Amino acid sequence: MPGMILKEDIEKVRATADLYDIVSATVSLKPSGTGAYVGLCPFHDEKTPSFSVRPALGVWHCFGCGLGGDVFGYVEHQENVDFRDAVELLADKYHIELHYDQSNAKKEHTGSKRARLLEANEAAQEFFVSQLMTKDALAARKLLDGRNFSQADCQRFGCGYAPQGWDNLVRYLAGKGFTQQEMLDAGLARQGQHGVYDYFRGRVTWPIRDSTGRALGFGARKLYEDDSIGAKYINTPDTALYRKNQVLYGIDMAKAAIVKKRQVVIVEGYTDVMAMHLAGVDTAIATCGTAFGAEHAKIVRRLIADDSLGAVQLIGPLKVDGQQLSSRIVFTFDGDAAGQKAAIHAFGLDAAFSTQAFVAVADDNLDPCDLRIKRGNEAVRALIANAEPLYDFVIKTAIGRFDTTYTTGQMGAVKAVAPLIAQIRDRSLLDLYSRKAVRQIGIDLDIMQREVRDARRKLNVRDEDAYAPKRRFAANAAAAEPRMEQGVNPYANPSARKALEHRDAVEQSYYRIDDAVFICEQQFMATLIQVPLAVDPTLFASLTLSSFMTPVFRTLFQAIAAAGGLPSTDTPQGLWMHNLTKAGGPMLESVINELAVMQLPLPPSDADTERASQQSQEINVQLRKPTDDERRYASELIIRLLDTGIMRRIGADKRRMAQLPDGAEKIELLGQITKLETLRKDLQARVFGNNVA
Repeated sequence: MPGMILKEDIEKVRATADLYDIVSATVSLKPSGTGAYVGLCPFHDEKTPSFSVRPALGVWHCFGCGLGGDVFGYVEHQENVDFRDAVELLADKYHIELHYDQSNAKKEHTGSKRARLLEANEAAQEFFVSQLMTKDALAARKLLDGRNFSQADCQRFGCGYAPQGWDNLVRYLAGKGFTQQEMLDAGLARQGQHGVYDYFRGRVTWPIRDSTGRALGFGARKLYEDDSIGAKYINTPDTALYRKNQVLYGIDMAKAAIVKKRQVVIVEGYTDVMAMHLAGVDTAIATCGTAFGAEHAKIVRRLIADDSLGAVQLIGPLKVDGQQLSSRIVFTFDGDAAGQKAAIHAFGLDAAFSTQAFVAVADDNLDPCDLRIKRGNEAVRALIANAEPLYDFVIKTAIGRFDTTYTTGQMGAVKAVAPLIAQIRDRSLLDLYSRKAVRQIGIDLDIMQREVRDARRKLNVRDEDAYAPKRRFAANAAAAEPRMEQGVNPYANPSARKALEHRDAVEQSYYRIDDAVFICEQQFMATLIQVPLAVDPTLFASLTLSSFMTPVFRTLFQAIAAAGGLPSTDTPQGLWMHNLTKAGGPMLESVINELAVMQLPLPPSDADTERASQQSQEINVQLRKPTDDERRYASELIIRLLDTGIMRRIGADKRRMAQLPDGAEKIELLGQITKLETLRKDLQARVFGNNVA
């Protein structure tokens, strides 16, 4: 077995890897307080953001599903790999050379399997691109040129050519050092009776990349009639990298525009994506060999996010000063039977997605590529601008199949459209679409409503209200309060500070209680985890286990001691979190992650908000120096803890003194109480000034 990665190299990768950069590749993150970001969790389906990231601390946590961890943990979950592979993938991304302990190794480590598959795909892409301008690729160039794609356009989108023959790519990859098994695992080759052969042969190729630009697989179009594979288009088979229901062609080129414009255009082919982008619709993407499904919808929704104004979800299309502001998904279906079937499939996706979906159908059922060829770029842009809501398209199409001038045609339309309307889970839209449908059919509303109710009951449709206030914890209104805007200083406003502290207590998931003792202990632990250098070492040394009453924080205090106590000033930020999490173990890992992403009632710190950009440039990101406000807040909290601990001792001594007869023991105990009370005043005066009675 290969040796273990050296610890110092792991810490180098941890310190260099930019958590914001890694997460934002798949999640649209929005600022939420100082140095914190929120988004829709990539690991479970949700409509209200509960996924929090603190790049400065290198920590993420989802309050919905409970997952959390550091940058390695995120890569492990996102890529479905183990810790070692996560380190190696990040090392590859940031060009960090890893060294291995070879004392017990039997062979030299050559990189993770997943990393090798990515390298194989990149090598294959280089090969395909290099073949496009060869003499044998004339048919490929004619096809692309016939669709108004220039050589520069083909280079931009990575178009290539897989030459005819048996093993052109196999021999090329073998010359690059890849094994036949790696070629098979990457889906680039197949095993035949006489050896390994190329999967893509005699076809135009397109690289299918993830949002970070890594080639996961390929799509290819047939060129020759004698092709042994009859399908017009083929794609990489499912591999460790490529899952057809989770990949979207063009996502690497469109992602930034999708996040910025909060719009995505779903087309049906690779050339359609090219045509859209060249026409100025830079949010276009396409599925690869499968219909747009629930997994694709999750990816899209994480990028465009949901519209909200206060606690009300504004799902429908919004305009301000004529500008489209709400999330918008536009499908470019054909108007034929296949396109209608695809529209109905999209119609069946979840309500929060479907109510933001639109359909664009060109005259004569032209696809975007042909539309651009025949009518130009402006026609392509107009197609998207004039898209109609998905619900309207599906209902209108269903009604259009019947001749409603006859009674039997009217009833047929009712029977066809009622199950469609019944599938609309958002009850606030049911009545509106029922009324719209009866106006088109020409019948009474009660007939349609009866049919819709019957269909809804048979289909067992879950009732929802997309416009209802969304609360993370519906049982407590405090949790529904909007997060404070970035740059706001709650520390300067006592009421805002208290509101934030109480909201922190309500929103945590590890101890359901909201009182002064708990809040103080929670805020201290969060401050200690996030800004450990703000804690005074002398005061911290005075804390004991009896300073904490909440069981989870008593245990966490012991974990901090097991981790070595307060970190030194030269400790890397990531290492501090790693050591603390390791000491706390599985029992406290989620608690530590929650406290690390919890917003503190403190002024914004320039160092904290700029941390994400610094991380990609610094090799050893040290614990940052605390601000004066952070030091003062930490001291206030620790004094409260010490003061409460002393108060408990005084209370216990007074109860004991009341049980003693007059005498020397009682007088001695009274002296101890007097000393403790003096100590309380001295401690309070250190932070709260001379206003202590």
